[in-house]
Amino acid sequence: MPTDPAAEVSEPLSEPARLVDTFIAPGKTLADVKRVSRWWSPFIVLTIASYALIVVAGQRVGWEQITENGLRMSPKQAARLEAVPAEQRPAAMERAVKFTRIISYAFPIAFNLPFLLIVSAILMASFNFGAGAEIPYRTALGVVTYSNLPGVLKALLAIVSLLAGANPEGFNFQNPVATNPGYFMDPVASPMLFRLASGLDVIVIWILVLNALGFAAVSKLKRGTTFAVVFGWYIALTLVMALAFS
Repeated sequence: MPTDPAAEVSEPLSEPARLVDTFIAPGKTLADVKRVSRWWSPFIVLTIASYALIVVAGQRVGWEQITENGLRMSPKQAARLEAVPAEQRPAAMERAVKFTRIISYAFPIAFNLPFLLIVSAILMASFNFGAGAEIPYRTALGVVTYSNLPGVLKALLAIVSLLAGANPEGFNFQNPVATNPGYFMDPVASPMLFRLASGLDVIVIWILVLNALGFAAVSKLKRGTTFAVVFGWYIALTLVMALAFS
């Protein structure tokens, strides 16, 4: 007797299956999010991957080098450090290194979680009020969190690169691996072009596609609508960030 396709689609997925299918069969996971809108497990996986990268970077690159790399990307901060009297500069650098370490370890939870919450709210509001959808916030959060799982791959690639002997002087957490043209550019020479090029990241584009597919899966909206909204917001944000830091 033939199997009913609808029954297959509605078959509940285990949590490990949802995580794995996000990479190999995203349609199954994203459709299952509508059934049960869990989001903690992908967030935990993302957090573990982030901390793994932080630990490896601290060991392979060193926090002083990480801080110096960050200062090279921010000439204004570097200038402020240079303005400190020579005798006070070692202490100022020590404080900067300590601050970098604290911020890095706080980032996966203190910054990533609010980011996911805010993006979920913005996309939910865009679809509900702008396109007439009826997507609950918890469902939106589930879609956004699962869609960000490819970020784990980026962290793993960065870890492998560091363990393989990547140049410590070229490492920074903002752009840790060559998944976009900005990785090969000098951020100081042309900050705006660097940020625009960094926005053309294959992992980020993968994440955006999953978001668009996910919101189409949990609503009655057409994919053309969800793709337009998701990529529209990303392009707008990229342009604003490029202008703000240029």
